Amino acid sequence: MTGLMKAAVFVEKGRIEIVDKPIPDVGPNDALVRITTTTICGTDVHILKGEYPVAKGLTVGHEPVGVIEKLGAAVTGYEEGQRVVAGAICPNFNSYAAQDGYPSQDGSYLIARGECGCHGYKATAGWRFGNMIDGTQAEYVLVPDAQANLAPIPDGLTDEQVLMCPDIMSTGFKGAENANIKIGDTVVVFAQGPIGLCATAGARLLGATTIIAVDGNDHRLGISKKLGADVTLNFTQCDVVEEVLKLTGGKGADSAIEALGTQRTFENAMQVIKPGGTLSSLGVYSEDLKIPLASFAAGLGDHTIRTALCPGGKERMRRLMNVIQADRLDLGVMVTHHYKLGDIVAAYDLFSNQRDGVLKVAIKP
Repeated sequence: MTGLMKAAVFVEKGRIEIVDKPIPDVGPNDALVRITTTTICGTDVHILKGEYPVAKGLTVGHEPVGVIEKLGAAVTGYEEGQRVVAGAICPNFNSYAAQDGYPSQDGSYLIARGECGCHGYKATAGWRFGNMIDGTQAEYVLVPDAQANLAPIPDGLTDEQVLMCPDIMSTGFKGAENANIKIGDTVVVFAQGPIGLCATAGARLLGATTIIAVDGNDHRLGISKKLGADVTLNFTQCDVVEEVLKLTGGKGADSAIEALGTQRTFENAMQVIKPGGTLSSLGVYSEDLKIPLASFAAGLGDHTIRTALCPGGKERMRRLMNVIQADRLDLGVMVTHHYKLGDIVAAYDLFSNQRDGVLKVAIKP
């Protein structure tokens, strides 16, 4: 294909704008997908605010739902015109990390020297859309390694029903999977934004029977009840740690899922888990964390702390869509607003300022 398309690009700190860009050329292992629905993620807001660095002129967004427009010569088993999703993380499965069971960490680590002079690692090399390559807030997106990343949408499912699969659902479910949940467990989920809500739903599907949802927004706590929470705690109205210990008879929760990324929620998550419990961390932290000595039992408490980046790939997407197709979960309720691609600047303003009860915004070219 030749011609131009509309795309939302990062211009500078505080500015994402719609511009004309060439429709991408398709290589042998790629697929060109015409976007029918995408959305805005909290990470995109970090990019808008200049809190996460990307190249100027990069098309942002990483949650694609669409139709195959053109297939690369080496891509088999798919058809042009087929409805598909691709994960926000689009690995090629050839890296050491991917073959060691961590495909979200696919690719080479990016090594950078921090302000302290020490070396750090940017372990997000599997995240390409809207990070390393042009993303999905556009009329078209080029999907690399399409054979590994395209997942057909089952008949009967709408764009809105599968829109959470590429990132929010996959990430939230990974938080629950990392929490070592067993049937009959008590799990505390800190923060009930889109990812925390999916973690709540995932904990229920994995067999937790007492799920305690924590947030400061009663509207979101109400939604968490619909998605699987048994108890809701508004942290502005109670001491969450004290309440969890009361609810568990002083034993502590089997696990806690941290889905916000602040020192306070991380500490609270540590404080509510039992000896031998698991803290599953999903939050994106912008500052150094401190582990509270008492709740960490000076390192003698047999605790487990696990972190995660959204799993991608077609098998992950297939499994998530199976959950939706089998009516185990309906995340379409999380799509609270709809905008045209041309109005995406207004959508960013709504989403980044969390107005009007917004959870997720469906963006349609």
